Amino acid sequence: MAERKRIGVFGWGVVAPKSPNIDTFERNLERADSWLTPFRGFGPSNFLVGQPEFDFETYHDWFDQRFPPAKFSQLKDKMGPMVQSCIGAFIQSLTQNPGIEDYLQSLGTQAHVYIGSGIGEITVTSAETMKYDRAQRKWNEFWAAPERCDAVRMHIEGERDPASPPDPAEFAIGSEDWIDAKHAWDAFWAPKSEALLHYLAEAADIQSEPVPPSSGTAKLSSIRQKLNKIRALNRKWGCPSEPWASVSPNLLWNIANIPASQVSMIGRIVGPAFAPVAACASFGVALKLAADAIQLGEAKAVVVGMTDPPPHPLVISAFYNANVLSADADISRPLTALKGTHVAGGSCVWIVGDAMELMAQGFRPVGMEIVGIGTSSDAHHIITPSKGGPQLAMKKAMEEVQAADVTTWDMHATATPGDALEVENSLEMLHPDVLFTARKGTFGHGMSVGGGWELTAQHLGMAKGRLYPMALTEGELHADVKIQEAKFVSSDGCDNVGQGYSGKLSMGVGGINSCVISKPWDARVIEENLRKGDVVPALAGKLD
Repeated sequence: MAERKRIGVFGWGVVAPKSPNIDTFERNLERADSWLTPFRGFGPSNFLVGQPEFDFETYHDWFDQRFPPAKFSQLKDKMGPMVQSCIGAFIQSLTQNPGIEDYLQSLGTQAHVYIGSGIGEITVTSAETMKYDRAQRKWNEFWAAPERCDAVRMHIEGERDPASPPDPAEFAIGSEDWIDAKHAWDAFWAPKSEALLHYLAEAADIQSEPVPPSSGTAKLSSIRQKLNKIRALNRKWGCPSEPWASVSPNLLWNIANIPASQVSMIGRIVGPAFAPVAACASFGVALKLAADAIQLGEAKAVVVGMTDPPPHPLVISAFYNANVLSADADISRPLTALKGTHVAGGSCVWIVGDAMELMAQGFRPVGMEIVGIGTSSDAHHIITPSKGGPQLAMKKAMEEVQAADVTTWDMHATATPGDALEVENSLEMLHPDVLFTARKGTFGHGMSVGGGWELTAQHLGMAKGRLYPMALTEGELHADVKIQEAKFVSSDGCDNVGQGYSGKLSMGVGGINSCVISKPWDARVIEENLRKGDVVPALAGKLD
Protein backbone atom coordinates (compact mmCIF):
# COMPACT_ATOMS: atom_id res chain seq x y z
CA MET A 1 0.00 0.00 0.00
CA ALA A 2 1.35 3.41 -0.98
CA GLU A 3 2.54 5.64 1.83
CA ARG A 4 0.00 8.26 2.75
CA LYS A 5 1.03 11.72 1.59
CA ARG A 6 1.15 14.58 4.07
CA ILE A 7 -0.94 17.63 3.16
CA GLY A 8 0.33 21.14 3.79
CA VAL A 9 -0.77 24.70 3.07
CA PHE A 10 1.77 26.65 1.02
CA GLY A 11 -0.05 29.88 0.38
CA TRP A 12 -3.22 31.68 1.39
CA GLY A 13 -5.09 34.89 0.76
CA VAL A 14 -8.14 36.50 2.33
CA VAL A 15 -10.64 39.23 1.52
CA ALA A 16 -12.94 39.76 4.48
CA PRO A 17 -14.74 42.53 6.38
CA LYS A 18 -12.17 45.15 7.46
CA SER A 19 -9.51 42.86 5.98
CA PRO A 20 -8.43 43.42 2.37
CA ASN A 21 -5.59 40.92 2.73
CA ILE A 22 -4.22 38.10 4.87
CA ASP A 23 -1.85 40.33 6.87
CA THR A 24 -4.63 42.70 7.93
CA PHE A 25 -6.87 39.72 8.66
CA GLU A 26 -4.25 38.36 11.07
CA ARG A 27 -3.78 41.72 12.79
CA ASN A 28 -7.52 42.15 13.21
CA LEU A 29 -7.79 38.74 14.87
CA GLU A 30 -5.68 40.04 17.75
CA ARG A 31 -8.62 42.16 18.93
CA ALA A 32 -11.83 40.81 20.45
CA ASP A 33 -14.11 43.10 18.50
CA SER A 34 -16.58 42.85 15.66
CA TRP A 35 -15.86 43.59 12.01
CA LEU A 36 -19.54 44.13 11.19
CA THR A 37 -21.06 47.37 9.88
CA PRO A 38 -24.62 48.66 9.22
CA PHE A 39 -26.24 47.51 5.98
CA ARG A 40 -27.45 50.39 3.78
CA GLY A 41 -28.96 48.36 0.94
CA PHE A 42 -32.52 48.99 2.14
CA GLY A 43 -31.71 52.53 3.17
CA PRO A 44 -31.84 52.67 6.98
CA SER A 45 -32.36 49.22 8.52
CA ASN A 46 -31.52 47.20 11.60
CA PHE A 47 -29.16 44.78 9.86
CA LEU A 48 -25.44 44.48 10.46
CA VAL A 49 -23.31 42.76 7.82
CA GLY A 50 -19.77 41.76 7.02
CA GLN A 51 -18.95 44.07 4.13
CA PRO A 52 -15.69 42.96 2.46
CA GLU A 53 -12.96 45.60 2.32
CA PHE A 54 -11.49 45.30 -1.15
CA ASP A 55 -10.13 47.41 -4.00
CA PHE A 56 -9.34 45.51 -7.19
CA GLU A 57 -7.07 48.36 -8.26
CA THR A 58 -4.54 47.08 -5.69
CA TYR A 59 -3.66 44.30 -8.14
CA HIS A 60 -3.31 46.46 -11.27
CA ASP A 61 0.49 46.35 -11.29
CA TRP A 62 0.51 42.57 -10.84
CA PHE A 63 -1.48 42.19 -14.05
CA ASP A 64 0.56 44.77 -15.95
CA GLN A 65 3.71 42.76 -15.18
CA ARG A 66 2.23 39.61 -16.74
CA PHE A 67 -0.42 40.49 -19.31
CA PRO A 68 -1.18 43.05 -22.02
CA PRO A 69 -2.56 46.36 -20.66
CA ALA A 70 -6.15 45.49 -21.63
CA LYS A 71 -6.28 42.43 -19.35
CA PHE A 72 -6.87 44.28 -16.08
CA SER A 73 -9.51 46.54 -17.64
CA GLN A 74 -11.36 43.53 -19.06
CA LEU A 75 -11.52 41.87 -15.65
CA LYS A 76 -12.55 45.10 -13.97
CA ASP A 77 -15.37 45.68 -16.48
CA LYS A 78 -16.65 42.13 -16.90
CA MET A 79 -16.16 40.46 -13.50
CA GLY A 80 -18.39 41.10 -10.51
CA PRO A 81 -17.07 41.60 -6.96
CA MET A 82 -17.26 37.88 -6.18
CA VAL A 83 -14.79 37.00 -8.93
CA GLN A 84 -12.58 40.04 -8.39
CA SER A 85 -12.10 39.40 -4.67
CA CYS A 86 -11.29 35.76 -5.42
CA ILE A 87 -8.62 36.86 -7.89
CA GLY A 88 -7.20 39.15 -5.22
CA ALA A 89 -7.08 36.35 -2.66
CA PHE A 90 -5.36 34.05 -5.16
CA ILE A 91 -2.69 36.62 -5.95
CA GLN A 92 -2.09 37.00 -2.21
CA SER A 93 -1.66 33.23 -1.91
CA LEU A 94 1.29 33.35 -4.30
CA THR A 95 3.25 35.74 -2.11
CA GLN A 96 4.10 33.56 0.91
CA ASN A 97 6.38 31.35 -1.21
CA PRO A 98 8.01 33.24 -4.10
CA GLY A 99 8.46 30.90 -7.02
CA ILE A 100 5.30 28.92 -6.38
CA GLU A 101 3.53 30.66 -9.26
CA ASP A 102 6.04 29.18 -11.72
CA TYR A 103 5.92 25.84 -9.92
CA LEU A 104 2.14 25.55 -10.32
CA GLN A 105 2.53 26.21 -14.01
CA SER A 106 5.28 23.61 -14.29
CA LEU A 107 3.02 20.88 -12.89
CA GLY A 108 0.83 20.77 -15.99
CA THR A 109 -2.36 18.84 -15.31
CA GLN A 110 -1.14 17.92 -11.81
CA ALA A 111 -2.04 21.39 -10.56
CA HIS A 112 -5.81 21.73 -9.99
CA VAL A 113 -8.15 24.57 -9.05
CA TYR A 114 -11.25 23.98 -6.88
CA ILE A 115 -12.94 27.28 -6.05
CA GLY A 116 -16.67 27.63 -5.49
CA SER A 117 -19.32 29.96 -4.15
CA GLY A 118 -22.34 29.74 -1.91
CA ILE A 119 -25.07 31.74 -3.56
CA GLY A 120 -23.16 32.85 -6.65
CA GLU A 121 -22.65 36.32 -8.07
CA ILE A 122 -26.03 37.67 -7.07
CA THR A 123 -24.74 41.24 -7.49
CA VAL A 124 -24.53 40.78 -11.26
CA THR A 125 -27.53 38.45 -11.51
CA SER A 126 -29.82 40.86 -9.68
CA ALA A 127 -28.74 43.86 -11.75
CA GLU A 128 -29.21 42.02 -15.04
CA THR A 129 -32.56 40.59 -13.93
CA MET A 130 -33.83 44.07 -13.22
CA LYS A 131 -32.64 45.26 -16.65
CA TYR A 132 -34.43 42.38 -18.32
CA ASP A 133 -37.65 42.93 -16.37
CA ARG A 134 -37.78 46.62 -17.32
CA ALA A 135 -37.02 45.86 -20.97
CA GLN A 136 -39.65 43.10 -21.16
CA ARG A 137 -42.34 45.36 -19.70
CA LYS A 138 -41.54 48.18 -22.15
CA TRP A 139 -41.54 45.67 -25.03
CA ASN A 140 -44.92 44.22 -24.08
CA GLU A 141 -46.44 47.67 -23.57
CA PHE A 142 -45.32 48.79 -27.03
CA TRP A 143 -46.66 45.80 -28.97
CA ALA A 144 -49.89 45.52 -26.91
CA ALA A 145 -50.97 49.03 -27.90
CA PRO A 146 -54.30 48.99 -29.84
CA GLU A 147 -52.72 50.62 -32.91
CA ARG A 148 -50.34 47.64 -33.22
CA CYS A 149 -52.63 44.85 -32.01
CA ASP A 150 -56.01 44.28 -33.71
CA ALA A 151 -56.94 41.67 -31.08
CA VAL A 152 -56.78 44.11 -28.16
CA ARG A 153 -58.59 46.79 -30.18
CA MET A 154 -61.43 44.39 -30.98
CA HIS A 155 -61.57 43.33 -27.32
CA ILE A 156 -61.88 46.94 -26.21
CA GLU A 157 -64.55 47.59 -28.85
CA GLY A 158 -66.71 44.73 -27.58
CA GLU A 159 -65.49 41.44 -29.09
CA ARG A 160 -64.39 40.18 -25.70
CA ASP A 161 -61.71 37.53 -25.28
CA PRO A 162 -62.80 35.50 -22.20
CA ALA A 163 -59.19 34.59 -21.43
CA SER A 164 -58.15 38.24 -21.12
CA PRO A 165 -56.87 39.40 -17.71
CA PRO A 166 -58.66 42.32 -16.02
CA ASP A 167 -58.44 45.64 -17.86
CA PRO A 168 -56.13 48.02 -15.96
CA ALA A 169 -58.72 50.74 -16.64
CA GLU A 170 -60.76 49.13 -13.87
CA PHE A 171 -58.24 50.28 -11.27
CA ALA A 172 -56.96 53.61 -10.04
CA ILE A 173 -53.99 54.68 -12.16
CA GLY A 174 -50.72 54.22 -10.26
CA SER A 175 -52.18 51.90 -7.62
CA GLU A 176 -50.55 48.55 -6.92
CA ASP A 177 -53.54 46.75 -8.46
CA TRP A 178 -53.27 48.94 -11.58
CA ILE A 179 -49.54 48.18 -11.93
CA ASP A 180 -50.10 44.41 -11.62
CA ALA A 181 -53.04 44.52 -14.02
CA LYS A 182 -51.08 46.63 -16.54
CA HIS A 183 -48.19 44.18 -16.67
CA ALA A 184 -50.50 41.17 -16.98
CA TRP A 185 -52.58 42.95 -19.67
CA ASP A 186 -49.55 43.86 -21.81
CA ALA A 187 -48.00 40.41 -21.45
CA PHE A 188 -51.28 38.80 -22.62
CA TRP A 189 -51.88 41.01 -25.67
CA ALA A 190 -48.34 41.61 -26.99
CA PRO A 191 -47.97 38.07 -28.44
CA LYS A 192 -51.21 38.64 -30.42
CA SER A 193 -49.78 41.71 -32.19
CA GLU A 194 -49.66 41.41 -35.99
CA ALA A 195 -47.13 44.23 -36.06
CA LEU A 196 -44.82 42.25 -33.80
CA LEU A 197 -44.98 39.28 -36.18
CA HIS A 198 -44.00 41.55 -39.08
CA TYR A 199 -41.15 43.01 -37.03
CA LEU A 200 -39.86 39.55 -36.10
CA ALA A 201 -39.98 38.41 -39.74
CA GLU A 202 -37.85 41.37 -40.78
CA ALA A 203 -35.45 40.75 -37.89
CA ALA A 204 -35.15 37.06 -38.86
CA ASP A 205 -34.17 38.05 -42.41
CA ILE A 206 -31.38 40.20 -41.02
CA GLN A 207 -30.12 37.55 -38.61
CA SER A 208 -30.21 34.85 -41.29
CA GLU A 209 -27.57 36.60 -43.40
CA PRO A 210 -24.56 34.25 -43.47
CA VAL A 211 -21.27 35.11 -41.81
CA PRO A 212 -18.43 35.12 -44.37
CA PRO A 213 -16.02 32.16 -44.22
CA SER A 214 -12.95 34.33 -43.81
CA SER A 215 -11.59 34.85 -40.33
CA GLY A 216 -10.78 37.91 -38.28
CA THR A 217 -12.08 41.36 -39.14
CA ALA A 218 -14.50 40.22 -41.85
CA LYS A 219 -16.50 38.16 -39.38
CA LEU A 220 -16.53 40.93 -36.80
CA SER A 221 -17.59 43.41 -39.45
CA SER A 222 -20.45 41.14 -40.50
CA ILE A 223 -21.68 40.84 -36.91
CA ARG A 224 -21.52 44.62 -36.42
CA GLN A 225 -23.44 45.18 -39.64
CA LYS A 226 -26.22 42.89 -38.44
CA LEU A 227 -26.45 44.76 -35.15
CA ASN A 228 -26.60 48.08 -36.98
CA LYS A 229 -29.42 46.77 -39.20
CA ILE A 230 -31.37 45.61 -36.15
CA ARG A 231 -30.99 49.05 -34.57
CA ALA A 232 -32.19 50.61 -37.82
CA LEU A 233 -35.19 48.26 -37.75
CA ASN A 234 -35.96 49.44 -34.21
CA ARG A 235 -35.91 53.04 -35.40
CA LYS A 236 -38.19 52.20 -38.32
CA TRP A 237 -40.80 50.69 -36.02
CA GLY A 238 -40.16 53.13 -33.19
CA CYS A 239 -39.97 50.21 -30.79
CA PRO A 240 -37.77 49.87 -27.71
CA SER A 241 -34.78 47.51 -27.65
CA GLU A 242 -35.71 43.85 -27.49
CA PRO A 243 -35.69 42.28 -24.02
CA TRP A 244 -33.16 39.73 -25.24
CA ALA A 245 -30.82 42.61 -26.06
CA SER A 246 -31.05 44.02 -22.53
CA VAL A 247 -28.96 41.49 -20.60
CA SER A 248 -25.19 41.82 -20.54
CA PRO A 249 -23.06 38.76 -21.30
CA ASN A 250 -21.42 39.54 -17.96
CA LEU A 251 -24.18 37.31 -16.55
CA LEU A 252 -22.37 34.39 -18.20
CA TRP A 253 -18.90 35.58 -17.24
CA ASN A 254 -19.84 35.39 -13.53
CA ILE A 255 -21.44 31.96 -13.18
CA ALA A 256 -20.34 29.56 -10.43
CA ASN A 257 -17.26 28.09 -12.14
CA ILE A 258 -15.79 31.42 -13.24
CA PRO A 259 -13.75 32.18 -10.07
CA ALA A 260 -11.95 28.86 -10.56
CA SER A 261 -11.64 29.46 -14.30
CA GLN A 262 -10.22 32.95 -13.84
CA VAL A 263 -7.65 31.65 -11.35
CA SER A 264 -6.66 28.97 -13.86
CA MET A 265 -6.29 31.60 -16.59
CA ILE A 266 -4.38 34.26 -14.67
CA GLY A 267 -2.26 31.60 -12.95
CA ARG A 268 -1.78 29.69 -16.23
CA ILE A 269 -2.77 26.49 -14.40
CA VAL A 270 -3.85 23.87 -16.94
CA GLY A 271 -5.19 21.14 -14.65
CA PRO A 272 -8.95 20.79 -14.03
CA ALA A 273 -10.66 23.88 -12.63
CA PHE A 274 -14.20 23.71 -11.30
CA ALA A 275 -16.55 24.90 -8.54
CA PRO A 276 -17.46 22.59 -5.64
CA VAL A 277 -20.62 23.97 -4.01
CA ALA A 278 -21.71 22.80 -0.55
CA ALA A 279 -23.08 25.96 1.13
CA CYS A 280 -21.42 26.62 4.51
CA ALA A 281 -19.48 23.33 4.32
CA SER A 282 -17.92 24.27 0.98
CA PHE A 283 -14.36 25.06 2.07
CA GLY A 284 -13.97 21.76 3.88
CA VAL A 285 -15.49 19.87 0.95
CA ALA A 286 -13.02 21.56 -1.44
CA LEU A 287 -10.16 20.56 0.86
CA LYS A 288 -11.43 16.97 0.90
CA LEU A 289 -11.48 16.85 -2.90
CA ALA A 290 -7.99 18.32 -2.99
CA ALA A 291 -6.60 15.87 -0.43
CA ASP A 292 -8.14 12.95 -2.31
CA ALA A 293 -6.64 14.11 -5.62
CA ILE A 294 -3.21 14.43 -3.98
CA GLN A 295 -3.44 11.00 -2.32
CA LEU A 296 -4.45 9.41 -5.62
CA GLY A 297 -1.47 10.99 -7.38
CA GLU A 298 -3.69 13.00 -9.70
CA ALA A 299 -2.43 16.30 -8.30
CA LYS A 300 0.66 17.56 -6.52
CA ALA A 301 -0.88 20.93 -5.65
CA VAL A 302 -4.42 22.29 -5.62
CA VAL A 303 -5.67 25.86 -5.35
CA VAL A 304 -8.78 25.65 -3.17
CA GLY A 305 -11.07 28.44 -2.12
CA MET A 306 -14.50 29.95 -1.72
CA THR A 307 -15.88 33.35 -2.60
CA ASP A 308 -19.12 35.17 -1.86
CA PRO A 309 -20.44 38.52 -3.14
CA PRO A 310 -20.93 41.48 -0.80
CA PRO A 311 -24.14 41.36 1.28
CA HIS A 312 -27.14 41.93 -0.98
CA PRO A 313 -30.77 42.80 -0.18
CA LEU A 314 -32.01 39.55 -1.74
CA VAL A 315 -29.72 37.41 0.40
CA ILE A 316 -30.49 39.33 3.57
CA SER A 317 -34.21 39.06 2.87
CA ALA A 318 -33.94 35.30 2.33
CA PHE A 319 -31.95 34.79 5.53
CA TYR A 320 -34.39 36.98 7.44
CA ASN A 321 -37.43 35.04 6.27
CA ALA A 322 -35.66 31.79 7.09
CA ASN A 323 -35.67 33.07 10.70
CA VAL A 324 -31.89 32.83 11.10
CA LEU A 325 -30.87 36.50 10.81
CA SER A 326 -30.34 39.04 13.55
CA ALA A 327 -32.36 42.22 12.93
CA ASP A 328 -32.09 44.40 16.02
CA ALA A 329 -29.20 46.71 15.00
CA ASP A 330 -26.93 45.00 17.53
CA ILE A 331 -24.16 42.46 17.10
CA SER A 332 -25.40 38.91 17.58
CA ARG A 333 -22.63 36.58 18.67
CA PRO A 334 -22.66 32.78 18.74
CA LEU A 335 -23.30 31.08 22.08
CA THR A 336 -24.93 34.17 23.66
CA ALA A 337 -28.41 35.57 22.93
CA LEU A 338 -28.92 33.28 19.89
CA LYS A 339 -30.66 36.07 17.93
CA GLY A 340 -29.38 34.99 14.53
CA THR A 341 -26.39 35.44 12.27
CA HIS A 342 -25.10 38.27 10.03
CA VAL A 343 -24.57 37.97 6.26
CA ALA A 344 -21.00 38.56 5.02
CA GLY A 345 -19.04 38.42 1.78
CA GLY A 346 -15.46 38.02 0.59
CA SER A 347 -12.97 35.34 -0.39
CA CYS A 348 -10.48 32.83 0.96
CA VAL A 349 -7.98 30.95 -1.22
CA TRP A 350 -5.37 28.38 -0.16
CA ILE A 351 -2.66 26.54 -2.06
CA VAL A 352 -2.43 23.03 -0.66
CA GLY A 353 -0.16 20.26 -1.77
CA ASP A 354 1.89 17.14 -1.19
CA ALA A 355 3.96 18.58 1.64
CA MET A 356 7.10 16.49 1.13
CA GLU A 357 7.07 17.19 -2.60
CA LEU A 358 6.65 20.94 -2.17
CA MET A 359 9.18 21.23 0.64
CA ALA A 360 11.62 19.37 -1.58
CA GLN A 361 11.16 22.22 -4.05
CA GLY A 362 12.07 24.72 -1.35
CA PHE A 363 8.57 25.85 -0.39
CA ARG A 364 7.82 26.36 3.30
CA PRO A 365 4.37 25.43 4.63
CA VAL A 366 2.24 28.04 6.37
CA GLY A 367 -0.31 27.30 9.06
CA MET A 368 -0.72 23.67 10.10
CA GLU A 369 -0.64 20.23 8.54
CA ILE A 370 -4.03 18.87 7.48
CA VAL A 371 -4.27 15.36 8.90
CA GLY A 372 -7.91 14.40 8.41
CA ILE A 373 -11.00 15.55 6.55
CA GLY A 374 -14.48 14.10 6.81
CA THR A 375 -17.65 14.89 4.88
CA SER A 376 -21.20 13.65 5.30
CA SER A 377 -24.85 14.45 4.68
CA ASP A 378 -27.63 14.63 7.24
CA ALA A 379 -30.21 13.20 4.80
CA HIS A 380 -32.65 14.89 7.15
CA HIS A 381 -33.65 18.55 6.68
CA ILE A 382 -32.71 21.41 4.39
CA ILE A 383 -31.63 23.79 7.18
CA THR A 384 -31.91 22.10 10.61
CA PRO A 385 -28.80 19.97 11.27
CA SER A 386 -29.18 16.44 12.53
CA LYS A 387 -27.12 14.94 15.30
CA GLY A 388 -25.76 12.01 13.36
CA GLY A 389 -24.71 13.79 10.16
CA PRO A 390 -22.10 16.14 11.64
CA GLN A 391 -20.86 13.39 13.95
CA LEU A 392 -20.24 11.16 10.93
CA ALA A 393 -18.04 13.86 9.39
CA MET A 394 -16.20 14.28 12.71
CA LYS A 395 -15.69 10.53 13.07
CA LYS A 396 -14.27 10.25 9.57
CA ALA A 397 -11.89 13.20 10.06
CA MET A 398 -10.69 11.80 13.39
CA GLU A 399 -10.01 8.23 12.21
CA GLU A 400 -6.33 8.51 13.18
CA VAL A 401 -6.77 10.98 16.05
CA GLN A 402 -7.72 10.32 19.66
CA ALA A 403 -10.37 12.63 21.11
CA ALA A 404 -8.11 13.40 24.07
CA ASP A 405 -5.49 14.79 21.68
CA VAL A 406 -7.82 17.41 20.19
CA THR A 407 -6.93 20.67 21.91
CA THR A 408 -9.31 23.10 20.25
CA TRP A 409 -12.48 23.00 18.18
CA ASP A 410 -13.97 25.73 16.00
CA MET A 411 -17.75 25.57 15.76
CA HIS A 412 -20.09 26.30 12.89
CA ALA A 413 -22.20 28.26 15.45
CA THR A 414 -24.56 30.75 13.77
CA ALA A 415 -25.91 32.51 16.90
CA THR A 416 -29.15 30.53 16.60
CA PRO A 417 -30.66 27.90 18.95
CA GLY A 418 -28.67 25.25 17.07
CA ASP A 419 -25.50 26.48 18.83
CA ALA A 420 -26.46 24.69 22.05
CA LEU A 421 -27.14 21.43 20.22
CA GLU A 422 -23.87 21.72 18.34
CA VAL A 423 -21.94 22.04 21.61
CA GLU A 424 -23.78 19.08 23.11
CA ASN A 425 -23.28 16.86 20.06
CA SER A 426 -19.62 17.83 19.71
CA LEU A 427 -18.83 17.04 23.34
CA GLU A 428 -20.05 13.48 22.74
CA MET A 429 -17.14 13.12 20.30
CA LEU A 430 -14.48 15.21 22.06
CA HIS A 431 -12.62 15.48 25.35
CA PRO A 432 -14.46 17.68 27.91
CA ASP A 433 -11.42 19.98 28.21
CA VAL A 434 -11.39 20.92 24.53
CA LEU A 435 -11.37 24.70 23.92
CA PHE A 436 -14.22 25.89 21.68
CA THR A 437 -14.11 28.90 19.38
CA ALA A 438 -16.90 30.42 17.27
CA ARG A 439 -16.16 33.47 15.11
CA LYS A 440 -19.26 34.40 13.09
CA GLY A 441 -19.89 37.19 15.57
CA THR A 442 -16.56 38.67 14.46
CA PHE A 443 -16.76 38.69 10.67
CA GLY A 444 -20.26 37.42 9.98
CA HIS A 445 -21.49 34.46 7.98
CA GLY A 446 -20.17 34.01 4.46
CA MET A 447 -22.37 31.43 2.79
CA SER A 448 -19.38 29.49 1.46
CA VAL A 449 -16.33 31.49 2.52
CA GLY A 450 -17.08 31.58 6.26
CA GLY A 451 -15.54 28.17 6.88
CA GLY A 452 -12.39 29.27 5.07
CA TRP A 453 -12.04 32.39 7.23
CA GLU A 454 -12.61 30.37 10.40
CA LEU A 455 -10.12 27.69 9.39
CA THR A 456 -7.53 30.32 8.42
CA ALA A 457 -7.96 32.03 11.80
CA GLN A 458 -7.46 28.68 13.53
CA HIS A 459 -4.34 27.86 11.49
CA LEU A 460 -2.81 31.31 11.98
CA GLY A 461 -3.19 31.06 15.74
CA MET A 462 -2.48 27.41 16.44
CA ALA A 463 0.65 27.41 14.27
CA LYS A 464 1.96 29.67 17.06
CA GLY A 465 0.36 27.71 19.87
CA ARG A 466 -2.38 30.24 20.60
CA LEU A 467 -6.04 30.99 19.98
CA TYR A 468 -7.13 34.47 18.98
CA PRO A 469 -9.67 36.16 21.27
CA MET A 470 -13.43 36.06 20.87
CA ALA A 471 -15.83 38.78 22.03
CA LEU A 472 -17.20 36.58 24.78
CA THR A 473 -17.37 36.53 28.56
CA GLU A 474 -18.67 33.65 30.62
CA GLY A 475 -21.64 35.61 31.92
CA GLU A 476 -22.92 36.14 28.38
CA LEU A 477 -23.37 32.47 27.58
CA HIS A 478 -26.94 31.52 26.78
CA ALA A 479 -28.50 29.28 29.43
CA ASP A 480 -28.88 26.44 26.91
CA VAL A 481 -25.15 26.67 26.14
CA LYS A 482 -23.95 27.22 29.69
CA ILE A 483 -25.57 24.02 30.91
CA GLN A 484 -23.19 22.02 28.69
CA GLU A 485 -20.23 23.09 30.87
CA ALA A 486 -17.99 23.40 27.84
CA LYS A 487 -14.86 25.58 27.75
CA PHE A 488 -14.83 28.59 25.43
CA VAL A 489 -12.10 31.00 24.39
CA SER A 490 -12.94 34.47 25.70
CA SER A 491 -11.99 38.06 24.96
CA ASP A 492 -8.55 37.41 26.43
CA GLY A 493 -7.69 34.73 23.89
CA CYS A 494 -5.58 31.80 24.93
CA ASP A 495 -1.78 31.53 24.76
CA ASN A 496 0.43 28.47 25.17
CA VAL A 497 -2.30 26.14 23.94
CA GLY A 498 0.21 23.45 23.08
CA GLN A 499 0.79 21.20 20.11
CA GLY A 500 -2.43 19.21 20.06
CA TYR A 501 -4.82 18.73 17.17
CA SER A 502 -7.32 21.35 16.05
CA GLY A 503 -10.76 20.63 14.60
CA LYS A 504 -13.14 22.68 12.49
CA LEU A 505 -16.76 21.71 11.80
CA SER A 506 -18.97 23.32 9.15
CA MET A 507 -22.63 22.51 8.48
CA GLY A 508 -24.25 23.69 5.27
CA VAL A 509 -27.73 24.36 3.97
CA GLY A 510 -29.02 21.13 2.49
CA GLY A 511 -27.52 19.07 5.30
CA ILE A 512 -23.93 18.81 4.03
CA ASN A 513 -21.14 18.70 6.63
CA SER A 514 -17.37 18.97 6.54
CA CYS A 515 -14.81 18.53 9.30
CA VAL A 516 -11.10 19.34 9.08
CA ILE A 517 -8.46 18.16 11.58
CA SER A 518 -5.08 19.89 11.61
CA LYS A 519 -1.93 19.89 13.74
CA PRO A 520 1.10 22.19 14.01
CA TRP A 521 4.12 21.25 11.96
CA ASP A 522 7.19 19.98 13.73
CA ALA A 523 9.83 22.62 12.86
CA ARG A 524 12.47 19.89 12.56
CA VAL A 525 10.45 18.10 9.87
CA ILE A 526 10.24 21.30 7.85
CA GLU A 527 13.92 22.14 8.13
CA GLU A 528 15.05 18.58 7.38
CA ASN A 529 12.92 18.34 4.26
CA LEU A 530 13.89 21.80 3.05
CA ARG A 531 17.56 20.82 3.35
CA LYS A 532 16.95 17.57 1.48
CA GLY A 533 15.42 19.36 -1.48
CA ASP A 534 16.95 21.43 -4.22
CA VAL A 535 15.98 24.81 -2.81
CA VAL A 536 14.99 27.27 -5.50
CA PRO A 537 17.88 29.82 -5.62
CA ALA A 538 15.50 32.77 -5.41
CA LEU A 539 14.12 31.33 -2.19
CA ALA A 540 17.39 30.70 -0.41
CA GLY A 541 17.37 33.94 1.54
CA LYS A 542 13.74 33.51 2.55
CA LEU A 543 14.30 30.00 3.86
CA ASP A 544 17.44 30.65 5.94
